[in-house]
Amino acid sequence: MSQFGLFDFSNRLAALSVFGDPLERLNQVIDFEAFRSSLESGLNFSNGSQGGCPAYDAVLIFKVLILQSLYNLSDDQTEYQIKDRLSFMCFLGLTLCQSIPDAKTIWLYRAYYAENEHWLREDVNADYALK
Repeated sequence: MSQFGLFDFSNRLAALSVFGDPLERLNQVIDFEAFRSSLESGLNFSNGSQGGCPAYDAVLIFKVLILQSLYNLSDDQTEYQIKDRLSFMCFLGLTLCQSIPDAKTIWLYRAYYAENEHWLREDVNADYALK
C-alpha cells in the first residue's frame, strides 16, 4: 500500500467533479446558508452554558437529511455512506478528520423535524423566497 500523497484527496475530488457529481451541482444551485436562521431558530440549540456536547451545525444536519431522503437511506446507512463516500463528505463540507453525526443523532434530528414539519416548511420557504 502506498503512502497518502499531499494532493491525492484534491485530485480525487477533481476527478469526481469531471464525472458531473450531482451533489456538487446541488451545492451550486441551492444556497443552503439561506436556511440557517430558520433552522437554528427552530432547533432551539443550546448556547452551551449548561455544558454537554456542542450541537451539530444546523445546515449540516439539514443537508444530511436531504442526502438520506435523496438516496433512500436508513439512519445507519446514512452514517456509513457519509464515512465512506467522498461525494457525500464534500457535499456536507466535511473533511476526513471531522466528526460526523452518528445514526442515533440523525434519527433524533429527523424525528424533531418530522414533529415540526409545519414550522419548517413555512419558515424555510419564507427565508428562501426573501434571498
